[in-house]
Formats: sequence, structure tokens, C-alpha cells
Amino acid sequence: MKKFLASLMAVGALALAAVPAQAAQALRNLVSIEGVRDNPLVGYGLVVGLNGSGDSTQVKFASQSVVNMLKQFGVKMPDGADAKSKNVAAVMVSAVFPPGYRRGQAIDITVSSLGDAKSLRGGALLLTPLRAADNEVYALAQGNVVVGGLSAAGKSGSSVTVNTPTAGRIPNGAMIEREIPTDFSTAGSVRLSLKRPSFETATNIVESINRKFGGIATTEDATSVSVVAPENPTQRVAFMAKLEALAIEAGQENPRVVFNSRTGTVVIAEGLRVKAAAVTHGSLKVVISESSKVSQPGPLSGGQTAVTPQSNVSVDQGGRPMFQWPPGAKLQTIVDTVNSLGATPDDIMAILQALDQAGAIEGELVVI
Repeated sequence: MKKFLASLMAVGALALAAVPAQAAQALRNLVSIEGVRDNPLVGYGLVVGLNGSGDSTQVKFASQSVVNMLKQFGVKMPDGADAKSKNVAAVMVSAVFPPGYRRGQAIDITVSSLGDAKSLRGGALLLTPLRAADNEVYALAQGNVVVGGLSAAGKSGSSVTVNTPTAGRIPNGAMIEREIPTDFSTAGSVRLSLKRPSFETATNIVESINRKFGGIATTEDATSVSVVAPENPTQRVAFMAKLEALAIEAGQENPRVVFNSRTGTVVIAEGLRVKAAAVTHGSLKVVISESSKVSQPGPLSGGQTAVTPQSNVSVDQGGRPMFQWPPGAKLQTIVDTVNSLGATPDDIMAILQALDQAGAIEGELVVI
């Protein structure tokens, strides 16, 4: 852990030395254009052609889906009969509709098992309609599933699984059948939404645009900027290309400490400082060990063998010393001090959370 944090700090120091703190960025990295965005699509379908690795008979909706599909082709099953086939798997199909795509263009799709199928390797997705949030069909998906995972099992019950064999992709597996309308080419102005709202960044964007193109940009808050764009669609596209390449100085953000409570990851942003504080961090460790003692009676005594439990309790308080940071300590000082105690990521999280509660951190604490 100590070596890892030291190497992480070394890489961060090199990166910060190469790039100025307030380096200008392209406008495209700071904003998204209203009306030009991705739209999620989802659908329910069947993957066939599996070599016995499909859904079991316990998955009722899979067999019902097979029955409904056969009805569409004029094949009628007896009433109450289940189409029991382990070569079929019920799946959910998801995709992203990129902005501006037209009818006939292809997009990639992801296929994921919905039941208890062992693997989708070698399967083919049957024609599946993909719907958006308005429940309208915007694309049709079909094709052979490419699976990066592998699963194998023996008769003894032993098995080996590599990656995830129950999910795969179909490159260019869906065809756009309906376009998503947008007012990008007809609206009088274009709205730029900041990815990280900031009054300073919004002000810099307005000033840079007006300095380059005249007084065409305005803002009412820290989240968006409105820009008057040419009415001619061709000129508007060319104007947006120049606008996205415009260099903007992003506003200074409050330094953050990000904790991932599930993985134990701790990320401390450069610029984080702490006020003068004294910290002690230790743990009370209690160990209880159980054993048994056998009491054997003497010969011809008429007694019985007895087993008595024995417990041994020990307490270890850790004995870690108190340490102190100087006022305005930087990231390197914090990491060096914590490393000197051999602290784990959990220890670092506990220490920094306590410092935040004490008001000693000049930054923001984020737990994800």
C-alpha cells in the first residue's frame, strides 16, 4: 500500500508539472449541446442455436416466448404445453441511439441473458424491436452474438468460468428504422449545458465566444450558455465546429476527496489542504480462543469422563501514536504522514472523515 501511494503521487506530480493548473480546454470538453445527445434503446428477444446451454425448464417466460413466436409462424402448440428447449435463451437487448443517426444506419447492441442460461456462445439473436422511453420502436436488432466469456463443466460437477459467458455484443447488429427528431437545426439559438456547473466557467465561455464572434452568447446561471447560431443548417454546422474548438479556461473547482466504500478506493485531488490538527487512530482488538479440557477419572473409581470448555481472552489496543499536520499541509504531506503509520485505505477514509467533521479539511468529501 505504501509503495502504491508513493508511485501514485510520483505520477501525479509529473502530470501536474507538465500541465498548468488553469490550462485552457476545448469547449467540447466542458459542455454538451442541448438536442445533440445519445438516447438509450432496449428490447426483449430470444437467442437460439445454443448447444444445450440455454434456459432451463424453470424459466417459464422463456418457454412462453417460444410458444408465442411459433404462433406467428403458424405453428400451434397443444393447450397448456411448454416449449421445452435448452437451446433457447431469453435475453434483454440494449443499445445507444447516437445523435443525428438516420434511417438505415447500423449501431452496436449488447445482449444479456435474462434467465438461467449457462452461456450465449454460438447463439443467434432473432429479430428484436428496440424501443425508447416513449415505447416507440426505433431500431430492429438481429445477428450472431459475439461472446468474450467461456464456461465449461464436467460430469463430476466441477466447472470453469472465464469472464461472463451470459452477455455478448453484436457489432452493427441493429438497423435504425425511425429517426429521433431534434430542434437543433431550427431553433434560433443553441444552448450549451455545462458538464460541471460553475459561475466562473460559464462567464469565461461567454467572454471567449463574444470576443471571437461578437455579442452572441449570454448566460443566466452557472449551468448553461445560450448562443445565437446561423439559421442556415450548413452554416450552423460549420459554426458549431469552430465553437467546439474554442479554447476556454475552466473555473477553479473545490478540491475533493473521493471514497469508494465498496472497493476501499481513496482518491485525493491535488490542491487539498488541511488545517492544523492532531490525530490519533488506533483499533481495539479482542481475540477469544476456545479449547476443551478432558478430565479422565481414575481406574475403578466409578467416575465418568468429563469435558470442560476453556476460554482465553486477550486485548490489544494497537498503541499507535498521535501525529500532527502543520497548517495548510498539502497532499504530499498528508500521504507521507499516513504512510509512516502503515495505514490501510480504510484507515485513511476514517482519518479524513474525522478531519472533515472537525472542519479541518479545505475541500469537499465525496462518498460513492
